[in-house]
Order: sequence, then structure tokens, then C-alpha cells
Amino acid sequence: MFAPASAYGRARPDASHVEVVFTKACYAATMSEANHPARKPKICIIFGTRPEAIKMFPLVHALRRIDHIETRVAVTAQHRALLDQVLDIADITPDIDLDLMTAGQSLDALSARILTQLGAALDVEKPDRVVVHGDTLTTMMASLAAYFRQIPVAHVEAGLRSGNIYAPWPEEVNRRVTGQIADLHFAPTKAAADALIAENVPKAAIHITGNTVIDALLATQAHIAANPSLASGLDELASRFAGKKIILVTSHRRENFGDGMAAIARAIARIAQRDDVAVIFPVHPNPAVRPVMEEMLAGYANVALIDPLDYPHFVRLLSMATLILTDSGGVQEEAPALGKPVLVMRNTTERPEGVAAGTARLVGTDEDGIVTGIFTLLDDKAAYAAMASAHNPFGDGTAAQKIARILADVHQHAR
Repeated sequence: MFAPASAYGRARPDASHVEVVFTKACYAATMSEANHPARKPKICIIFGTRPEAIKMFPLVHALRRIDHIETRVAVTAQHRALLDQVLDIADITPDIDLDLMTAGQSLDALSARILTQLGAALDVEKPDRVVVHGDTLTTMMASLAAYFRQIPVAHVEAGLRSGNIYAPWPEEVNRRVTGQIADLHFAPTKAAADALIAENVPKAAIHITGNTVIDALLATQAHIAANPSLASGLDELASRFAGKKIILVTSHRRENFGDGMAAIARAIARIAQRDDVAVIFPVHPNPAVRPVMEEMLAGYANVALIDPLDYPHFVRLLSMATLILTDSGGVQEEAPALGKPVLVMRNTTERPEGVAAGTARLVGTDEDGIVTGIFTLLDDKAAYAAMASAHNPFGDGTAAQKIARILADVHQHAR
């Protein structure tokens, strides 16, 4: 399933050769159809970011184990370096790599590039179905590109709703638009399925599968156990902070940029004044995040501001942590699977199941609220135990198998 994490160099198509590549592919596809008119149904899985790649690689492998389906992978590389980490480790080489990431591009510029260039790729590939994940710009634009070509869309991690189109932003609208286009909705939980039903999505089009991130997490844990060198890059930090309660922090949410990010940094600085804790923060490269954290936290010996981690190292860090402080979506699902309490630095979440189950708690970006929430879990054993032992509502690690079986069955009967 996995390839060595060291091979980060990846051959990608030069933009000047894309038309030539598409022409050759179109000719090959035409000849194939002429010689084999009863071809296999073709499913094109499309993603562009690191979180999508993590959650989709179990499905790619599950589909590729099905003989009567041809599975193709297209990436936009909305996150280039972070995406490549997962592709290398998961042993996935994209069939189409658009390599669309450029520094400082606006949301509308990126959206337009994804829509037009991915549309051109779909014209060549002519898949029978497109499969997208979650809530990124790649997800929404891939769904639109498929819709313009009347290609049916399946949505993995469907039905998550915060009820506020600006939180998370722009993800909430990305999900809603995708949900209007998709004809198959793979909801991770009953609450997500109920949200789709409330939007008049037919019940027959909704399948509750659990979340594929649990599949990825458990598979990666097992692989690390068999090959510890995959996550040995954290050995120095583990030794440096031995005996301390480790707080893992992740923060990159757009709606927290500016005052919110500054308040998060101040809260971490106050937490770091305790001798019994260490803070490990893989800092997102976005210029709205890294400079703020470096300016306010660089002087603390028990705060480690590190580069973003590949997935095996992140899974190991989750295991090392006492608790998690995050504004991420996926971490709200991963941490409970390992019994780690999660404090969510947002005022609302599209994953309310975690809050309802007691695995997560919303603390917003209020400095005092963050500090109080952390100190309560550090000092109150009963409060910590209640969150750590709460039931994880996000699945059992079989979501990818369920989704692959449904897709295979749909397209077996459609032949």
C-alpha cells in the first residue's frame, strides 16, 4: 500500500505539453474503444489537497482491487508539496496531474483554472463517473466540470453542514454545491445523512459508510508498527519532551486569519508557561499563519514550531499527544479514534457528532476560552477521562470497502 516517504520528487506534465498528452491519450482511448467496445466502466477519482489525498487513498486502493472497474486518479495539486507527501507514501501515481498550484493565487483564479483544465482532462478521459471528496475548491470545480459534461458525481464525506456559509469558509458552500450535483452521497454518519434528507436528497441516493479517514489512520498505524522508521523523524522531539504532557496544535482555517490567529498564538504562549507541558505545532506554510506564530512563540523552549508532517509522522504525533487543539476538520475525526480529547478553535463545526458524543468541544478563538479549556483537561482527570473514553462516531475503518462495493455494484448493473 505504501511507498518510501523519501521519494518526494515527482514527474509532472509541463503545461506546454498538456495538449500533446491529451491528444495521444484521446487517440489511444479511441483505438481502445474500437477494439474493445464493451470496455470496463471507468471511474475517475479527483482530489487536490493533502487532507483529500489522505481520505481518498484507501478508496483508490479498494477500487483498484475490483477487476471489472477501471480506476483513474486525477489531481489538481491545489496543495503541491503537501499532496505529494501522501501520494508517495500511499504509492499512488496520478494518471492526470494538472499541477495548478501557484503562489498567492486568489480563490476565483484557482477555481477558474481547475474548472477549465480539469474539464479538458475529462473530455479526454470520458469517465463513466467522477468521485470527489469533502469540501475543497477542487471538489466543487470537479463536480461542476462533470456536470457540464453530464458525468454522474459521487460525493465522499457528503452531508456535513455547519449552517453558516462563512464558517468554514469557503468549504461550507463548496460542499453544498457539490451536494446539489451528486447523485450518490456517501455520508459518514447518520447526522450527515439526515442533513441531506432535509435538503430533499432522495434517501436511495444516500449511503452511510463511516469516514474513510479512519481507514487511512488505522492502516497507517499498522504500517508504522511494522516499520517504525516511517515515523522516526519525531524521535528527537519525543526524547526532548519526555515526561511532559504534549499538546498538538494545528491551525490553518481561513476564517481565523488575522485577529483569530493572533489570539491563538497568545493562548499558546500562556499555556507554554506551564512546566509540565510541551506544545508541538506543525505550522501551515500559509503566510497568514507562519509569521504570526514565529513572532509570538519562537522564544519558548517547550514550544516546537515544526514544518508540516507527512501522514505517518502526523499519525505518530497524534499518538504521542495528550490532547489536541485544532481548527481542522479531519483532526476532529482522527483524534477520537485514538482516544485523544479535541478542543476545536471554531465557533461552529460541520462535525457536530463529535461534540454530541463528547469527543470534541468548541472553544472558538477566544484567548481565555482556549486557555481555560486546555487547563481544565490538564488538571481535571475526570474531565479528561470523559472525553478520552467517549465513543468515536466517525466509523470503524471499513468505509472505503463499503463505498467501493456500492460503486462497483452501481456500475456492474449499468453496463
